[in-house]
Amino acid sequence: MKDTARHERGAYFTPEPVARFMAQWALGEQGRRVLEPSCGEAQFLTTAHQVTNDGRGDVELWGVELHEASVLAARALLDAQGAQAKIRHANFFDVPGTADMDAVIGNPPYVRYQLHRGAQRQLSREAARRSGVELNELASVWAAFVVHATSFLKTGGRLALVLPAELMFVNYAGPVRAMLLERFANVHLAVFEQRLFADAQEEVVLLLAEGYRSGSSASFSLHQFRNADDLTQLTEGSKHTPTSPSDRWTGSLVTLEAQGILNHALSSAAFSNLQSWGETSLGAVTGNNKWFTLSPARAEELGLTEAELVKISPPGSRHLRGLELNEDQWQRLGEHGLSTLMFRPLAEASAAGEELINSGELDLVDQAYKCRMRTPWWRVPLLSVPDLFMTYMNADTPRLTTNHAGVHHINSIHGVYLGAEVRELGRGLLPLASLNTLTMLGAEMVGRSYGGGILKLEPSEADKLPVPAAHLVAHYEQQLLSIKEDVRAYLEQGKKQEATALVDEIVLGQMLGLDEAALNALHGARQDMLKRRKSRAKAVEN
Repeated sequence: MKDTARHERGAYFTPEPVARFMAQWALGEQGRRVLEPSCGEAQFLTTAHQVTNDGRGDVELWGVELHEASVLAARALLDAQGAQAKIRHANFFDVPGTADMDAVIGNPPYVRYQLHRGAQRQLSREAARRSGVELNELASVWAAFVVHATSFLKTGGRLALVLPAELMFVNYAGPVRAMLLERFANVHLAVFEQRLFADAQEEVVLLLAEGYRSGSSASFSLHQFRNADDLTQLTEGSKHTPTSPSDRWTGSLVTLEAQGILNHALSSAAFSNLQSWGETSLGAVTGNNKWFTLSPARAEELGLTEAELVKISPPGSRHLRGLELNEDQWQRLGEHGLSTLMFRPLAEASAAGEELINSGELDLVDQAYKCRMRTPWWRVPLLSVPDLFMTYMNADTPRLTTNHAGVHHINSIHGVYLGAEVRELGRGLLPLASLNTLTMLGAEMVGRSYGGGILKLEPSEADKLPVPAAHLVAHYEQQLLSIKEDVRAYLEQGKKQEATALVDEIVLGQMLGLDEAALNALHGARQDMLKRRKSRAKAVEN
């Protein structure tokens, strides 16, 4: 029960080698004043006391903690060690910055925005705002902690924090990434192959920032370690320069050779972003997919008319692993009991439709947020039929599928609307051409990786997905068509790797002119990114 309560507060104890390394790095040989925000039982302050017991003079240890029992435990522990420490029982966001600390070290709570709400969320955002950073409503509490923590540093001070890997890729962390590069002379990021916290789903990184308000940097240094035991000292690392300060840092996890290949492909116009082909859009939001979507057998049983039903791609995306969804395939999905229809009367509902609506109201379907926001609640807003479908919650990689069935999509998948000048070409070949290793690697870089090992792409992220440029797809049309049936057959057999190899021969070998060594570099980089993401899923399963 104690561990459960601690986890609900977002508190996780940091492995001793990590805490020691961070304290040693942050305090260096002269640091004397250190703050641990959200200090819990003062793990970092205890370590700081140990590493500064080297004759450097008086050391001041400061802590702030909201949980009263932890405050009492921290005070007792530090007193027993003879440390001069002051632990304040308070909400960290209520404590104004002092601008006098040599170092701020710690492990901020990991509380997602769904649980970080109401007055507490407003308090954290206001604290960040006072420090000159505007965070949006989706920001988790750790983001505000990072910003507020800087207000306690003196000029030249150091910041050492254990943070969720979200720092590298979520959109709401963009202002935090920009702030770090703008306010610190040097920013370091340490990442690990193995998980630091066995009891948490989060993958974490170590943020090590030095030279507060004594310079800025256009780049950060990435340091990769196998596990906590390898964390002894910072080597030179590899420098990475985002296009803009707020851009994601996930690209730094890709080898420099693979990054160079992708950059060359984009700069030479051999590859372009998916947005150059058209627009990606969310699907229809019903408010209750289970109620609104029906199998043909269920629709017939209810006696609904054809005018009350819209043809859709069924919820989910398992059926979208080939190059296309055609009419025959769509019909078979319905025959197998999948929900290929959506209840959406164009005008007044029939008697059967009214009966269904009444039953929905009895089940409070009409009280779902999206349903309450429209009149009548049962008429779901629809976009036009998309040219392509795109999966956006992916265990492997995003897939494009041509919508030959001419059906609508709901919010379990995205729709891609191709530009008129490339529509025929894109419907025929873009799903095939995008099944290449460089696009798959790009998906890992532009998408978001979550604790369960799932890669997610929102429409704005899908817009940035690197895919073969239209003019080259047109130029190599015959070569691509020559492998289309073989690729389709491989995909039907579940042999995606073999299908990708055929596409790579043309897209990467012929279009880009990559040799075997370059192809191997791309394959290795993509597998490394996939392995990193999949390791989270294994940890959750275990």
